[in-house]
Amino acid sequence: MSLAGRRALVTGSTSGIGLAIARALVAEGAEVVLSGFGGADAIAALCEELGAQHVAADLSRRDGVEALMAGAGPIDVLVNNAGMQFVAPVEEFPVEKWDQIIALNLTAAFDACRLAIPHMKAAGWGRIINTASAHSLTASPYKSAYVAAKHGLAGLTKTLALELATFKITANCISPGYVWTPLVENQIPGTMEARGLTREQVINDVLLQRQPTKQFVQPEDVGAMAAFLCSDAAAQITGANMSMDGGWTAE
Repeated sequence: MSLAGRRALVTGSTSGIGLAIARALVAEGAEVVLSGFGGADAIAALCEELGAQHVAADLSRRDGVEALMAGAGPIDVLVNNAGMQFVAPVEEFPVEKWDQIIALNLTAAFDACRLAIPHMKAAGWGRIINTASAHSLTASPYKSAYVAAKHGLAGLTKTLALELATFKITANCISPGYVWTPLVENQIPGTMEARGLTREQVINDVLLQRQPTKQFVQPEDVGAMAAFLCSDAAAQITGANMSMDGGWTAE
């Protein structure tokens, strides 16, 4: 497999899952455009490491997505990975947080797709990969906006797959369970203190409670799946929701 000559945009790619996907695509020869938050020096180091360009943008705004796509240029591989989370009961859920989560986790993906597809059609090849979640297939309490957005992202992916089926453009979701990222790791001490639990109890009884393997998904695993979905071997995989959740959604 080679992505030489292909240009890829990965949103939310300055850390965690997005960075692992960007690294996997670069390893296959793609030219990558990064987008995400971080200090200037850290982003510059990533761009040097990956031979990448970084385009800063607020993806919770439509004009921010439009600015990103204009700055990135023609894209052959689009990975919609940027997202955020907020937890609260529905009746207490801040409406501004609802709007922000839907905008970033769902609407930004729609806008990026609509702007990337014309070039993909003209080129006769394209790959759209949406980072969804186990919550695109199941729900958890207090995560109304996130679950709604991820279910919507899965539905958008299916629609794209059908619309693009004859253009040699595929559209798929990757739906991880809990992934071992700095964001997750940094939640552990606070949860230990709040619940009076050991580190092992937080990991096994809280974070991995619904993941039957009792193991975290690794960011590199998600990156490898994204790279595979860009390969010729995956040309007939489209409209799929690829679960990587240690058996969570098998229940």
